[in-house]
Amino acid sequence: MGRVLVIDDEHLVGVALSRVLYREYEVVSVTLAAEALARLNAGERFDIVLCDVRMPVMDGIEFHAQLSTTLPEEADRIVFITGGALSERAAAFFRRVQNLLMSKPLDVDGVRQLIDRRYRTTPAVTGEFSPR
Repeated sequence: MGRVLVIDDEHLVGVALSRVLYREYEVVSVTLAAEALARLNAGERFDIVLCDVRMPVMDGIEFHAQLSTTLPEEADRIVFITGGALSERAAAFFRRVQNLLMSKPLDVDGVRQLIDRRYRTTPAVTGEFSPR
């Protein structure tokens, strides 16, 4: 069974994804990027990481930067999600990285296909997903 990590400060996003994916994947949901970073640095591994771009304390961009320093191969597994327009900082970030960006509300079938594709391609291939 594949593993999915959801990082979103809106608890209900994680709950909703857990409910629709639980039959196919083990879903772990956290509301703080720092908690996700600690879990990954402690050795937990996921086939895909769905991470909100805008969050308080540590946003998705900072999470990616910190994870890239300690576990760059895991940073490649991040698929970002956002519920609004991108700031100039975020737009510049997505011009630099290869990670995919998905808009909320998420298309559940599209998320399933994305996770399934990632689950079948282990280890992660840098650049497999292209931005937007």
